[in-house]
Amino acid sequence: MSRLELGLGYLNFSHSCKTGTADYHSLLQVISILKKLRAKILCLKYGCLCFFGLIEMSFIFYDYAYVFQAILGNTRASEIIKLAPFLAPFTSRVKIFTSQLTCSRQSTSHSALTRQRFKIRRSRLLEDAFDQLSLLSEEDLKGPIRVSFINEHGEEEVGIDGGGIFKDFMENITRAAFDVQYGLFKETADHLLYPNPGSGLVHELHLQYFHFLGSLLGKAMYEGILVDLPFATFFLSKLKQKYNFLNDLPSLDPELYRHLLFLKHYNGDISELELYFVIVNNEYGEQCEEELLPGGRHMRVTNDNVITFIHLVANHRLNYQIRAQSTHFLRGFQQLIPKDWIDMFNEHEIQVLISGSLESLDIDDLRSNTNYSAGYHPDHELIEMFWEVLKSLSSDNQKKFLKFVTGCSRGPLLGFQYLEPKFCIQRAGVPGLEEHADRLPTSATCMNLLKLPPYKSKEQMQTKLLYAINSEAGFDLS
Repeated sequence: MSRLELGLGYLNFSHSCKTGTADYHSLLQVISILKKLRAKILCLKYGCLCFFGLIEMSFIFYDYAYVFQAILGNTRASEIIKLAPFLAPFTSRVKIFTSQLTCSRQSTSHSALTRQRFKIRRSRLLEDAFDQLSLLSEEDLKGPIRVSFINEHGEEEVGIDGGGIFKDFMENITRAAFDVQYGLFKETADHLLYPNPGSGLVHELHLQYFHFLGSLLGKAMYEGILVDLPFATFFLSKLKQKYNFLNDLPSLDPELYRHLLFLKHYNGDISELELYFVIVNNEYGEQCEEELLPGGRHMRVTNDNVITFIHLVANHRLNYQIRAQSTHFLRGFQQLIPKDWIDMFNEHEIQVLISGSLESLDIDDLRSNTNYSAGYHPDHELIEMFWEVLKSLSSDNQKKFLKFVTGCSRGPLLGFQYLEPKFCIQRAGVPGLEEHADRLPTSATCMNLLKLPPYKSKEQMQTKLLYAINSEAGFDLS
């Protein structure tokens, strides 16, 4: 089908939309055409669709109510959006996803008496979490989980977990569990995470741990907690239960990909290279030769079978060698996040759902969604000073500040208007008392509340704020 035919088909459909004569079948026909030529004619970025620089098609799904009905209802619209989710803007699909999460949380009835409560030693964070949380049923995982930390002295840290401590726990546990030093995950050259093929050499219970880590990631997404876990694209495909092919290899090993392409286009006699249908795995200094086919040690690569060899190597690296780890991870993940919920996102969008945008903290957005109490108001001199100080901080310190007041270093996926409850700055201490102006700022993460003393100068405020957010004092500081 030519560009002209496709363009005419689109324009005919556009005209029928304007005249009110568009029907379900004509829309499906356009979608079918788009899907066939998608690789050549679509320019996608977070769900925005451009067709040769013409009119954006995504207007069809701008109505959030319609999109919501399309996903949740058994309607013609649901079939359309399942066929072509890229027609819906990314933000609309995120709203649908979060609505699905909200409905699931509300349907899972847990009273205060049935909440799961755990004591976690900071010095044994991962081990304690695994020993206790891995025993939870799927129903319990979906319910509220409350955590209290035990400090290095064996004492329970001050603080009631109204949600803030759990967010802090999730950030810390994911950082520890997915750390490459722990041996369950490895990094690509671009520092993107994927399962360690040799994890069984490091941990006897490695598959149980992968199931646990999958449920951890699922719980973070289920509760709307963004975590800093940059995954390799080929591994994100596993969350969609997609099979990886040669074209996915650059996200794991671009050098191997280049070597395989060299073989594919080699003009000489490939048999002279003395390659065989085997691959050498090197894990922790142990080299192990593995056959790609039965009898592969005695099967030489030739010009006739080189394409088969190339695809078998790619399959081994992308799928076979991490099949057990990925399977157990996926089982844990899908206890909380069903495949249907993320099918409308591509791999890069799923990464945004997990970690949020790579952009720095939007201070103006936070400011426009902030409440004040105990004498503070938007035009208060000290509040003006506070926002100037916060803007002057480095990106890392701004993230530390957000973690200090909310329990999470990343803001809500669609902006601070979705932070619940809204961020609030409350005056700390009694006006006029000099000693109160020398106190550190404190926070109540369960209420997203900053208790800010009436400092005398911008320099004093910055010094006190930096000390508080960098103290790493657990929940004892406040």
